[in-house]
Amino acid sequence: MSIATIAVIIGNRDFFPDRLVTEARKDILTLFKEMDIEPVILEETDTKLGSVETYVHAKRCAELFRTQRDRIDGVLVSLPNFGDEKGVADTIKLSGLDVPILVQAYPDDLKQFNLERRRDSFCGKFSVCNNLRQYGFPFTLTDLHTVPILSESFKKDLRRFIGVCRVVKGLRNARLGMVGARPNNFNTVRFSEKLLQAYGISVSTIDLSEIFAAANKLADQDPRVVAKLDEIKAYARWESVPSASLVRMAKLGIVISDWMAQHDLHATAIQCWNSVQVNYGVNVCTLMSMMSDKLMPSACEADITGVASMYALQLASGNPSALVDWNNNYGDDPNKCVFFHCGNWAKSFLPDIEIKTAEILGTTLGEDNTYGAVAGRVPAGPVTFARLSTDDFNGMIRAYVGEGELTEDPLDTFGSRAVVKVDNLQKLLHYICKNGFEHHVAMNASHVAEVITEAFENYFGWDVYHHQG
Repeated sequence: MSIATIAVIIGNRDFFPDRLVTEARKDILTLFKEMDIEPVILEETDTKLGSVETYVHAKRCAELFRTQRDRIDGVLVSLPNFGDEKGVADTIKLSGLDVPILVQAYPDDLKQFNLERRRDSFCGKFSVCNNLRQYGFPFTLTDLHTVPILSESFKKDLRRFIGVCRVVKGLRNARLGMVGARPNNFNTVRFSEKLLQAYGISVSTIDLSEIFAAANKLADQDPRVVAKLDEIKAYARWESVPSASLVRMAKLGIVISDWMAQHDLHATAIQCWNSVQVNYGVNVCTLMSMMSDKLMPSACEADITGVASMYALQLASGNPSALVDWNNNYGDDPNKCVFFHCGNWAKSFLPDIEIKTAEILGTTLGEDNTYGAVAGRVPAGPVTFARLSTDDFNGMIRAYVGEGELTEDPLDTFGSRAVVKVDNLQKLLHYICKNGFEHHVAMNASHVAEVITEAFENYFGWDVYHHQG
């Protein structure tokens, strides 16, 4: 299966050499094959050289795009020469597409700056972008104003753009599940369903009593329970966990999975304390970890905007995300801190993952009621962190995003844990506090802050702070 389906518009002006268009088409198809991208592109016989210059060309290209609209993730506009500004904008308008747009222009070669090879794409890109803006279409630019299709620079641009396409398409169709009410003492995870729905993010809810009732109806020897139990045992070290607790976890996992399937949910936020411990006798963390590892992110404490942040990072990188607390200072180092949860991070973060009790919750809820937390240390590597929040006072969605490094600094504690280094961390922490963001943040073991910023800011119109030290 291809990583993306990209519609292609090759702009043209008739008095430039035909070979420039022919070469661009060949470059695009070569690159798409290399990167496993499926093109939606005019045949060379559909219009002159398969390019778009006139309104007639725009109608023909738009017709092609409409027939593939449900499959198209984004649009690449390629300018092998100056191009036709109206032809590009008219094509997108007539197609009805509402997807990210990447604008690329070829550079001129000073050694071939003659009528046979001159392009003027440098100038034409301004005109195309001007028209896209007039028509109200947001678009993405390449790092370099002009760049060859087959260059490493453009390959990086295209990989980033595909990440943007995944985030935009994924969030516009996201279906999130809220299992249980938020913990009463956690006003911090309040959110506006209506603001999320305005951008296509739907939230389904279910009471924990329904989940527990369905789980309790399952027999211990039910084949599905046995299979789920085997899955849990294969996922993490479990030998210290009582058999009865493992069986309860298996039943709970089946019921949550059934509910997610019934409502086509992509992710969940679960009230992980204290009803689940008091009324059912386990922690749900292992199940949440397993779901996140399967790219069905699950967030603590019914934090819906937290799991939306996890999902966005997952879409950007293709890797599992975790929800963490900005939890502790790391000694007196102003640029390091401790990420922590008690915990539910995906196995991909925790090579030494083990099912344990939640030691902090156990002090008040009884440690025997908290089996199911997972513990482990995240190894060194890249990290991107991000947080979405609904600003109800101003009727908007706000976010921050940044990158850092997970380190191997000593950390003698329990739970799911990591040490993270962020340049000018104190500036970021001040921003989070001053702007009333939650103490939760999503993390992903990648560097995709540019993807998240471009998707959130350019295509959703959200207020985004991109921390860059």
